[in-house]
Amino acid sequence: MNIIPTFPVTELIDRYLIAEIKHEKSGKNIVELDFYKQQISIYNINSVKDLMQKLKQIHLGIWDLEKELKTGTEQNLPLEEIGRRAIAIRNKNAERVRIKNSIANALGCLVEEFKLDHLSE
Repeated sequence: MNIIPTFPVTELIDRYLIAEIKHEKSGKNIVELDFYKQQISIYNINSVKDLMQKLKQIHLGIWDLEKELKTGTEQNLPLEEIGRRAIAIRNKNAERVRIKNSIANALGCLVEEFKLDHLSE
């Protein structure tokens, strides 16, 4: 079966890394992980492995910052801490966009991400 991705490679890599993290943390979603792994397999991603590792670390950092906010225990956090986390998430997302665009450039993908009127600008 020939695979013809309909997303830019950077989006596939980003989604693959998120699926990989979810699998590492839950042991579930192997179908999702395999799907994205198959999608990115048509690209030579060896040249961007370091960037992918940086991107994964950003996702892990965001995951940790959002953890209590996702589980409904944010009421245990002072408002200052919630604000600090929101700013840290914004900064990590801005770094995420820069790395995704570096991956796009390295792989010859013409589609680059930019944010318009977004907190991660």
